[in-house]
Amino acid sequence: MASSISVEQLEELAAQLPPTERLKLVVHICQQLSAALPVGAPAASSEERAGQERLAKLDAWLAECDKVAELWEGEFDAVADLRRIRDEG
Repeated sequence: MASSISVEQLEELAAQLPPTERLKLVVHICQQLSAALPVGAPAASSEERAGQERLAKLDAWLAECDKVAELWEGEFDAVADLRRIRDEG
């Protein structure tokens, strides 16, 4: 049986991945969630359809992020950058 971990623990583990691998993980999770949702189901509410549209846009955006991340040279830590920006504000 697989042990369960908290969202916080998962975030800590994901933060250890390089940025391109984190993007791949996000894309993978979004694809799994998209596949689990009934696309175009007649009983889908407008809220569900809006959510599906947002997921499709997110998938496209993440694909673009993946392309940009592959072009990035050197190390960068988005979490550290966000913390620095927050602390400066």
